[in-house]
Amino acid sequence: MTKLDIDLVLAPVDGSEASHEAVDYAIGIASEYGASVHALYVLDEEVVRALESGSIDERDVAEDTATFTESVAERAEAAGVGHSNSMAYGFSTEVKTVHPGSVVLDTAEEIEADFIVVPREPVTGEPGQVLEKAAEYVLLYASQPVLSV
Repeated sequence: MTKLDIDLVLAPVDGSEASHEAVDYAIGIASEYGASVHALYVLDEEVVRALESGSIDERDVAEDTATFTESVAERAEAAGVGHSNSMAYGFSTEVKTVHPGSVVLDTAEEIEADFIVVPREPVTGEPGQVLEKAAEYVLLYASQPVLSV
């Protein structure tokens, strides 16, 4: 059996409970392979529209996501795993091909991720659970191995 060559694990997150679980799996995989973890916080359509219209401030969104990304950093450090994070708009009001799944795959290519752990949440329609619709897309089109949790 051949061991995978994994240097970077991408964990797309949206602040949901399923995202916390996905991060734990990503950290576990990174630890096993001596890799690092990158948490990509994907903003949902409601937040993107509010940012574009100016009804909420970018700094407020950054503060709201900081708690989650700090949690990722703490867990990664506790496991001895390197970590990084970024934030991306999961939707575009101008480009129809921009959606959570494409954002995850584009980021995976940009950062040269070797593995993706994506939360697969039940479709509930709850605000903030942007990745529930992206998991199937990522599973279908990723060029990297994907774990859906």
